[in-house]
Amino acid sequence: MTKPLAIVFHETLLPGSQIANRLSDLGWRVQTVTVAASVLDVIRREKPMLLIAELALRHGDFCGVIGELKRDAALAHIPVIGFTPQQNRKLQDDAVAAGARLVTANSAVLDQLPQLLEYALAVE
Repeated sequence: MTKPLAIVFHETLLPGSQIANRLSDLGWRVQTVTVAASVLDVIRREKPMLLIAELALRHGDFCGVIGELKRDAALAHIPVIGFTPQQNRKLQDDAVAAGARLVTANSAVLDQLPQLLEYALAVE
């Protein structure tokens, strides 16, 4: 059976690469993307089951990418888990408003990844 595919977008090495490794350990295929402008093209090409994304970018706005994803009828079903520094409440709220299924702090994403995956993939 084919393993499910997750796209992990991150600009900074940690925790992005740790999340990718943890997903692999949990039985997922993982493709990492490090340029925000490439995320939608990769999703269209690869058709993942899930997107996990770093929200706090050095330049740019990843919430805009989430909004584009959710406005595209062919991609809108893909759940998004965002991760961000704990103190950035506005960014967390903006990501949820853009369509992220779940947003968590950097420190929690690794510790609670199996539970976050279960919640994000639950059928509503």
